[in-house]
Amino acid sequence: MAPNNSTPPSGAGGMSDAVGRVRAYHQRTKHMPERYARGPGYLDWASQPDPFRRFSGVRVVELPLVGDDGTPPYDALFHSTETPPRPLTAESLGLFLELSLGLTAWKELQGTRWALRSNPSSGNLHPTEGYVVLPALAALSDRPGMYHYAPREHALEQRCVLGETAQNALAAGLPAGGFLVGLTSVHWREAWKYGERAYRYCQHDVGHALGALCFAAAALGWRAALLSALSDAEVAGLLGLDRASDFAGAETEHPDLIAAVLTDPAAAPPRGLAEGAVAGVRAGHWAGTANRLSPKRVDWPAIGTVEDAAVKPSTPPLPLRDAAVTGARAAAIHDAPRAAEIIRQRRSAVAMDGRTGLSLDAFLGMLARTLPDRPHPPWTAIDFPARILLCLFVHRVDGLSPGIYVLMRDETRLDAFRAACHQGFAWRHVESSGMPLYALDLGDCRRAAADASCFQEIAGDSAFSLAMVADFVRTLEEDGAWAYRRLFWETGLIGQVLYLEAEAADVRSTGMGCYFDDIVHRLLDLDLADDAWQSLYHFTVGGAVEDERLTTLPAYGHLPLERTSPSRRAPPRPMVRAGGDGG
Repeated sequence: MAPNNSTPPSGAGGMSDAVGRVRAYHQRTKHMPERYARGPGYLDWASQPDPFRRFSGVRVVELPLVGDDGTPPYDALFHSTETPPRPLTAESLGLFLELSLGLTAWKELQGTRWALRSNPSSGNLHPTEGYVVLPALAALSDRPGMYHYAPREHALEQRCVLGETAQNALAAGLPAGGFLVGLTSVHWREAWKYGERAYRYCQHDVGHALGALCFAAAALGWRAALLSALSDAEVAGLLGLDRASDFAGAETEHPDLIAAVLTDPAAAPPRGLAEGAVAGVRAGHWAGTANRLSPKRVDWPAIGTVEDAAVKPSTPPLPLRDAAVTGARAAAIHDAPRAAEIIRQRRSAVAMDGRTGLSLDAFLGMLARTLPDRPHPPWTAIDFPARILLCLFVHRVDGLSPGIYVLMRDETRLDAFRAACHQGFAWRHVESSGMPLYALDLGDCRRAAADASCFQEIAGDSAFSLAMVADFVRTLEEDGAWAYRRLFWETGLIGQVLYLEAEAADVRSTGMGCYFDDIVHRLLDLDLADDAWQSLYHFTVGGAVEDERLTTLPAYGHLPLERTSPSRRAPPRPMVRAGGDGG
């Protein structure tokens, strides 16, 4: 489906109509025990989409694979402002893209092989594509250009050579050494397996990928900043998505977002792009034709409807968030895993052992890093307000009674959410947490967690699981129908924090897109006739069970030896605890 880059209807009536269509899509795609959202019913393996987009007729630039990455300890990403920023070179750019959108391993079972990536994906289907808009850079090009990132080859495909007008306009809007990164979605990749609900999962994945960009940037001493004012049409123009002939016969890509990457983290993030930047890029010298991912496709009209309703117009820049780091800097822990190691070892668990728990400090530390007012990645990248709270099913946390808890990430909405929930909930503040964390109902909630997550035992066999609940109608009515996407991006950002935090705590986690929406709402006693609050994503954290049938292969072992250093040719070091085979 081609992206709709037209201007949305003007006036309150047009906005209300778009919000209504988004709400209707959301209701239509809810899973229920007696009726799952409409999907294909079976997997047509002959039409499974290729997870790797390539462009023919382009110049391909191979990126270096860095052996000794030298990134700081993982914890330093949250406590220190002293990670020396690296200059923008082919090597640092290659490491940034590898740690954000690149491969981390291959899994193999009975002759079938599939890749895992730094950015997780629903069903490991990877609808998200990445692009970069770069200045002239030694070993890449003596001209600025726009490139598609090919993760399997760890290479850039030069889609556009920029002229002087575009170069000057982009330079006027970016600090020295800065560049742009763009994300797009091929919705068919998810719809092949998940049908109408796939649009939701694509938005989760955008949030995860944005989080992955933020953490990769921080590991290099850089900073990512979302350019939230841009319209879908502007994103499409910058990335060449509106060039219909380049996608003739191929699956088109939907414009998602553009972020600026600042190699000088002290530089002020741009508020948008300079006038003429998009037109200048459109006027550049373009090349390349997209490959076809599937021999045949199934059209899901519901996805087309929500795509059209959720088109983003240009919007005023939101107020800048204060990103000043407060508090004492944590001392460097020389034996702690480096950031790149944590990122590369991230996996999605496929089963939990039902035994492993967490210390209270580890649990509270994970939750603290999901809070949006903390001045660390990924929250320094965004300017939109927090609209997601966490409904927690606590099973095995030392020093904390099992039960259902809520973390109010926007504490100003405490009274509104409390009024919407069951009047018998205790709402006991866990004061020792130092956070807006409240106990609602104590007791064994393992069965309730599993039942709410499509009867998946992994939600009850973990140390804790959670539902991410959105301040839904308020967000759509205040910010527009396109903010439906942004709500899912926020859940993906939270999920990316939890993925890395779990790895650092020597456990494992996974996102779960399959859950019974209204069972979650019934557990909280939310009014089912009123969609003011809606559950958008589930997550679970605990001790993973290894699938011993799987063989793990190095991420880039398939590349020629001269492209990989000896340290990158061997499989990753064995893990103390088991891992899954998910995205």
